[in-house]
Amino acid sequence: MYYLSHYSDRHYLFGPGADSALPHRLFVEQVQEKDSFSLYAWSTSEAWFEGVFHLGLLAALAVTLGVGGRAVLAAHGVLLWSLYERQSAFLDGGDNLAQLVIPMLLLTNCYQYFSFPSGFADRVIGRIPASVRCLGVPLHNLGVAAIAIQICLVYVVSGLYKVQGEVWQDGTALFYIMRVPEFELPGVSSLVYGNDVLVFLGTYATTLFLVYFPMGILVPRLRPWTAAASIAFHVSIGVLMGLTAFALTMIACDLIFLSSALSRIRQAARTIGARWARKRPGSLGAATAEKHTTEGDTTVDAPIPQAAG
Repeated sequence: MYYLSHYSDRHYLFGPGADSALPHRLFVEQVQEKDSFSLYAWSTSEAWFEGVFHLGLLAALAVTLGVGGRAVLAAHGVLLWSLYERQSAFLDGGDNLAQLVIPMLLLTNCYQYFSFPSGFADRVIGRIPASVRCLGVPLHNLGVAAIAIQICLVYVVSGLYKVQGEVWQDGTALFYIMRVPEFELPGVSSLVYGNDVLVFLGTYATTLFLVYFPMGILVPRLRPWTAAASIAFHVSIGVLMGLTAFALTMIACDLIFLSSALSRIRQAARTIGARWARKRPGSLGAATAEKHTTEGDTTVDAPIPQAAG
C-alpha cells in the first residue's frame, strides 16, 4: 500500500533529482547526522533509485503473499527502512512499529501457513543438525511473546498518555481530533463530532480499551474478542482519520492474537472438507483429505505457544 499509493509521485517524494521534495544532499546529511543508513543515499543515479524502489515494491508484495521466507522478509525490512529514512514527512507511527516488529517476526515460523514455500528453505534446514534445529521452537515462542508484549506496550502507553489529557478526561477529545483537516473524512466525520453522545462514548471507550487491552489478551476466552475489537478500532482509524499505513500495521500485529482461533478454523475447514470427500468414494480427494486430516490430528497448529517435538 505504501509503495503503490506514492508510485506516481515517487520521483518527487523519494528521487535523487534536484526537484525532489527533499534534495538528495540534505537527505544524505540527515542520514549521517542520525548515524543511520539508507540504500537511497548510496547513489544519485536515477537507475539506482528505480532499481531500489521497485525491488522494495516486489519484496513487500512477496512478503504479503508469503513468498521467499525469512530471507525476503529481512530484505523487505532493510528496503522499507531505507524508504522511511528517505522521506520521513509521511510517517504516521506505523513505521516505528514495523521497524520494531520485523526483527521479532524473523524469529517466528510465520511462513508455516498461508504461504507459497519453494522447498529450498526446507532442504537447507534439513542439512542443519537436529540439536540446532530444536532451537526453532523456543525462538518462535520468543518472537511471538516479544511482538505480543510490544503491542500491549503500544496500547497501554497510548492509553496512559490519554488519561493525563484534559480533553480525554472530560470526554471531548474525539470532537477536536475529528475536526483537524488532516484527519477529517468529509461528509462522515461531521456526523460523529456533531453528535454529543457519540463523542462522549467514543472518547471514554477509546481510553478504557487502550488501558485495559492487556487484561483482555491475558484471558484466553476474551483474547479473540479483544483482538477483533482492536482490529475494528484500527479500521475506523484508517477510514475516518486517513492513517491507513498505521492502521494496517496495527491490524497485522493484532492478528497474532487470533492465531489460535485461526488454527481452529483451519482445522475445522479441513475436517469438513474430509467429510465431504468421504461422501464421494473413489474420488481422488478422498485419500488426500483423509491424509491431511490424519496429519492435522498429530501436529500443533497454533503458534501461541508452539510445543517442542
